[in-house]
Amino acid sequence: MRHFNWGFLKKNRGEVSLSLSLKKLIFEVVLVAIASFLISTTIITERERRDYGIRDSDNVLKTLSSNIVSDMEKYTSMSRLIMIESRVIDFLRAEEPKVDIGMINDARYGIMDILNATEGVDSVMVFREDMIMVATNRFTYNYDYELMNTDSWSREIYEGRGSAVVSLNSCGIAEKADGRSVVTIGRAINDIDTQKRTGLLMMNISTAVFQNMLNSLGYNNICILGSDGTFLAGNSSYAEYFGEEFLGTKIVHHNIRLSGEDVLLSGCKVGELPIVILRVSPYGNEGIPFRMLYILLFLLVVFTALAIFVAIFIRENITDPIFELSGAMERNKRSGELKKIDVEVPYSEFNMLEGDYNSMIDHVNELFDELVEKEKTLQKAEMRVLQEQIKPHFLYNSIETIGFMALDAGAGNVHDALETLGSFYRNFLSKGDREIPLSREICIVKDYLSLQKLRYGDILEDEYDISEDTESFIVPKLILQPMVENCIYHGIRMKGEKGTIKITARLEDGELHLIVRDTGVGMDQEQIEKILTSKSNTYEQNSSSFGLWGTIERVRYYTGREDVVRIRSEIGEYTEVEFIIPDMMHVGA
Repeated sequence: MRHFNWGFLKKNRGEVSLSLSLKKLIFEVVLVAIASFLISTTIITERERRDYGIRDSDNVLKTLSSNIVSDMEKYTSMSRLIMIESRVIDFLRAEEPKVDIGMINDARYGIMDILNATEGVDSVMVFREDMIMVATNRFTYNYDYELMNTDSWSREIYEGRGSAVVSLNSCGIAEKADGRSVVTIGRAINDIDTQKRTGLLMMNISTAVFQNMLNSLGYNNICILGSDGTFLAGNSSYAEYFGEEFLGTKIVHHNIRLSGEDVLLSGCKVGELPIVILRVSPYGNEGIPFRMLYILLFLLVVFTALAIFVAIFIRENITDPIFELSGAMERNKRSGELKKIDVEVPYSEFNMLEGDYNSMIDHVNELFDELVEKEKTLQKAEMRVLQEQIKPHFLYNSIETIGFMALDAGAGNVHDALETLGSFYRNFLSKGDREIPLSREICIVKDYLSLQKLRYGDILEDEYDISEDTESFIVPKLILQPMVENCIYHGIRMKGEKGTIKITARLEDGELHLIVRDTGVGMDQEQIEKILTSKSNTYEQNSSSFGLWGTIERVRYYTGREDVVRIRSEIGEYTEVEFIIPDMMHVGA
């Protein structure tokens, strides 16, 4: 017997609770929101601090660069005054024999008179074309006369064609005795009348100018370097961070670690001058957008409050009503009765759920009644099959036939006949099983036909075409024997001539096809339609047709399908009944 599956009515205790899932979800959402707030505030804070530091460094470096350029322009203007000073001109125009120490001193005094009006000029050197030199503050320098007698050091100045050319440390021909660096403004000197080149001027600017500038501006985190990395002024410890990336026209920013703290290193080249400014500044709190952070914090609090409110709303209006519905269903199950429930719920959706449950209960009760009715029909059909097979006339006929064999054939054939009868009833009873392997069902048919052949002699022949892969299929007991009996009594005997019964079993697309064919009188299409469409009321009173119809009903019930039987027949030729049993009934070889 196949049992109706009631498993869907059982509550799976291992399922995850919706209430706990919602609480977990809301907690995770709040946690994500807090984490997002912390990450966002950290990112915003660090970015704003960096952006503020970059903006501040940009302003400082631009301001300092502008001041340096302005001072250098002032010294450039002063160099023009020196070039047109009369005593300097006389020194440059004088023929070589006339240049004496007096003329050199006069030129020096003329230069000094101009320099007295300003500060920061460390020395001025004026060279004639014959390399006779006038220099102020001369004895504080060490000169490289060998280099001085070459053209390499002055080539860049001459290529400037009278414009100011700024370089470092006197173009290499002189260096301060104390090792300090200077910034040099070099110019080619042309005669104001003839425009003929008469010499060159180099003005060395003391680095104290830059240091005083930093002190006046209050910058103690700046280092001023030459474009070759030479330290000029400021904080000398920053000189180690100098690199070629600072020689471009744009301000460059880097993050560095200084004394265990993240700081911003900014640097740029001062215009066209061979001077680089580096600034190291810590990240302060000046750029932090506290107002924005307060707004974000407020929004986080509001979001958290809303999440808590939603959690309470869901619990009171969704999960609690679900628990009430579930409790009512559980109480209904414990009562052992399938009856409707009546629960007060807040929303129409839960009323729909309650209505669906009650509709399901009605449907289940209908299915249960139908199941009971089908079970009764099945039991009635099986009882009729049993009655047909164990009714006295069959047993009497079999014993009578064996008795005649005892008189005619002898004890040996009687023994075989009795053994066949015993085998038939042993397989027929099958220990009370309702389903048996197809191989045993075939044995029942063979024993049955063997007994019938004892009675009817040579008018019966049986053939079998059974595929090996079908023998292990489980089929309802006694679906073939009633068909074979129907073939004998309503097919072959009625035709009055020798007939053949053939049984075929094969697999097609995983389904078992059982075919019983006889060469009897056949049926017309009207008879076939009547057998396939009639219900039990039609055949319960008609014992002659009950075997075929009852077997069809049993197979339909067994498979749960209507389209499991096909009948093909031709009047006077044959009748063929085919059963199709789906692969879900196969237990495997």
